[in-house]
Amino acid sequence: MADQVPKTLPIPPPPVPVPPTVSPLPLPLPVPVPVAPIPPPPIAPIAPAPVASIPPPPIAPIRPPTAPSIAAAADDDDGYEVSEAHRQAKERQEKAIQDLLLKRRAFAMAVPTNDSAVRSRLRRLGEPITLFGEREMERRDRLRSIMVRLEADGKLDVLLNIQEAEEAEAEAAQPEETEEIQYPFFTEADLPDELLNARLDIALYSLARAKSRVERAKRIRDDPDEDLEKEAELAVEQAQDFVLDCSEIADARPLSGCSFSKDGSYLATSSWSGSIKIWSMPNVQEVTNISKAHEDRATDVAFSPNDNKLLATASADRTAKLWDNSGKLLTTFKGHLDRLGRIAFHPSGKYLGTASFDKTWRLWDVGTGKELLLQEGHSRSVYSICFHPDGSLAASCGLDALARVWDLRTGRSILAFEGHVKPVLGVSFSPNGYHLATGSEDNFCRIWDLRKRKNIYSIPAHKNLISQIKYEPQEGYFLATSSYDSKAALWSAKDFKPIKVLDGHEAKVTGLDITNDGQKIVTVAHDRTIKIWSPGNSLKDSAMELD
Repeated sequence: MADQVPKTLPIPPPPVPVPPTVSPLPLPLPVPVPVAPIPPPPIAPIAPAPVASIPPPPIAPIRPPTAPSIAAAADDDDGYEVSEAHRQAKERQEKAIQDLLLKRRAFAMAVPTNDSAVRSRLRRLGEPITLFGEREMERRDRLRSIMVRLEADGKLDVLLNIQEAEEAEAEAAQPEETEEIQYPFFTEADLPDELLNARLDIALYSLARAKSRVERAKRIRDDPDEDLEKEAELAVEQAQDFVLDCSEIADARPLSGCSFSKDGSYLATSSWSGSIKIWSMPNVQEVTNISKAHEDRATDVAFSPNDNKLLATASADRTAKLWDNSGKLLTTFKGHLDRLGRIAFHPSGKYLGTASFDKTWRLWDVGTGKELLLQEGHSRSVYSICFHPDGSLAASCGLDALARVWDLRTGRSILAFEGHVKPVLGVSFSPNGYHLATGSEDNFCRIWDLRKRKNIYSIPAHKNLISQIKYEPQEGYFLATSSYDSKAALWSAKDFKPIKVLDGHEAKVTGLDITNDGQKIVTVAHDRTIKIWSPGNSLKDSAMELD
């Protein structure tokens, strides 16, 4: 028991050392003796003046020990030994900084970019305008370094005087500003008098045609015996029965174009061999063979709308030619700078339109063979052209994916239809004069309303590019398209639904045409064949009974 008591008694000493640790704390506190009045801090918010005076004392004694040490370290250079390597490094650093500042100033200065201006400024500075083997950029860098040196030497007034002199000289050289009259873009005609007479003739012709067309439409509308919907349905039913009537090998090379005569008694074809052939209908027998009609491949052929004996051809040799049906050359139309695409006669038969890869289309006088109009406006090659049934408008299309409508009476471009994403290769006006159909390399056929000035329907017509498109010329109840997918197709002009696929060619179909009565369709292709399509006999008989 006695032994256990002493063992328990020494235990209290461990807590005894705790107070010594607490007691030394007040020893350093004497330094901030002014902190002793801390008990009255609640008074601080009441009297801001005493509180403001209390904090400075403790802060003042704390800063002095550090501040002098830093100042001493900064000011006492003799207290540090700087090595030679450190001094050299410091010099290199200062030099680099100065070089950097000079470079910045040099790039900030305005140095002329025109070589003639650089030479002029060097001459004004009394420096050689060029050194042996010195290039334009090297000469400009030399001028920049000279200007930097002058600025560094304090000769900024020299540079300022030179700049003022150059500005004064430039102002003196500028001509007085005059208001320029902005005229609309146009191509000046080589024969302005002939073009003016042609425009007047076209205006008179188109007004008479438009008047008769509108009067006929009103008469049909007001006639109780006329049923337009039934007629359209009958035409569509008849088109559904189109079948292959005849096929004939026409040439040793691929065929490029075809055209029926006014009454449908003749058919003309063009070929890559440069030859033009005329066939009698309906037996498709060769009547005339104009071998080597052109020096290069023939690209299109068209019969005159008023004469069965006249036809025009286009070629990659940059010329168009006028022939009679016996094969006699009447006129050669020269002027295009690149190969021709499609051609078309004006409804009056007096004028011929040609489209070319020189980005223009031209209007020619059939009687004289003179060029009346050179029309620019397309940004790329022009491929096809057609005329409005009234003769007042022309439509052109090309590789810029645009179809443009031109007023032949004024020469203005009145419409530009954008919508195709690839070159437009075919264009055709509807007989009612209100719609325009275009076919493109994007495989779409688009219908445009000339009154609304917008696309009203898009037909995904084929699996390959559309090479040509044409409305049925009598009433426009349907339209036909030919394509490089080796097929031709018929579409309703009312709701644009498919009517019939004319499948018979073994290669790309390059062209088609429809007779004025809508009873025959011809297609030509790279398989060198002509194919004639006509309605079946049953519908022919029913149509006769209805009539």
